[in-house]
Amino acid sequence: MYRILIVGLLSVTIASPGEQVWANEGAPVVTVLVTYHSVSGSTEKMAAAVAEGVRSNPQARVVMKRVGNVMAEDLFSADAIIVGSPVYWANMAGEVKTFFDNWQFKFGVFPDFKMRNKVGGAFATGGQVSGGKEITMLTILAAMLGNHMIVVSGGGAFGASATTEGHSPGIDEEELEVARILGQRVVEVAMAVKTGLGSYKSVVP
Repeated sequence: MYRILIVGLLSVTIASPGEQVWANEGAPVVTVLVTYHSVSGSTEKMAAAVAEGVRSNPQARVVMKRVGNVMAEDLFSADAIIVGSPVYWANMAGEVKTFFDNWQFKFGVFPDFKMRNKVGGAFATGGQVSGGKEITMLTILAAMLGNHMIVVSGGGAFGASATTEGHSPGIDEEELEVARILGQRVVEVAMAVKTGLGSYKSVVP
């Protein structure tokens, strides 16, 4: 039995402030968009850990952007999208809600359901233990489900989350690892979906 070890080099390109693209050499199998809103930097740290989990798979490419910088082409070229938000009043931040509203009104995703069968995931940060992180992730996933996406969890029941105040200031290594697991999980499902759909013809027009 022969075993072949393929070692790829990781390249990092900084396209503009708040926007980063990571890609392994060679043609990637799946492209994952990690997008988020962050003011204090906590959600951005989680986003970076999610992206790290994605790019741990040599067959994945990561695009990391703030929600305000995402364009229609970023959505349509991605095989999977992972969205992160801080908790504002027990829900997603207004900037993240605007991002989803733009899918229809700015990017023309609806009524053709152009996001159909793309894989989605969510992550959130909040100051309190029970301040609304689960609701925030569920509303993100609900927006994806409304667009006929395939949503998955990872790291936690609904995605990855972190508590950033009180007895748990900032984001610790355990929370970062949960975010990495989410990234890895989304890649695994996106690869399975993309491979399976290659021989599957939808009956939905």
